[in-house]
Amino acid sequence: MTRADLADVVHNRLGLSRAESAQLVERVLHHMCHSLSEGRNVKISGFGSFILRDKGQRVGRNPKTGIEVAIAPRRVMTFRASQIMRDRIAR
Repeated sequence: MTRADLADVVHNRLGLSRAESAQLVERVLHHMCHSLSEGRNVKISGFGSFILRDKGQRVGRNPKTGIEVAIAPRRVMTFRASQIMRDRIAR
C-alpha cells in the first residue's frame, strides 16, 4: 500500500477532496516520523507499535573474507503488530 492508496481510502471514506486527503496522510506520516526522530515510540491502537531500540557495539564477520569487523552501536526501529492485526493476518 502506498501513500496514494491511503489518500484514496481517506478520499472515499471521508469525502475529503483528493488534495486534502493527500495532505492529511502526509501530515500523519510527518508527525509519526517526527516523534520517532525525537526518540519516542509510536503506537497505533489496533495496528501495532513502532519501537526504537538501541543496539550496542558488537563484533561481526565479513562472510566473504572471514575477517572480524566491529559493528558500531546504533538505534534501530522495529515494528510489532498488535494482537488484533496478528489475528486478522492469521485468518
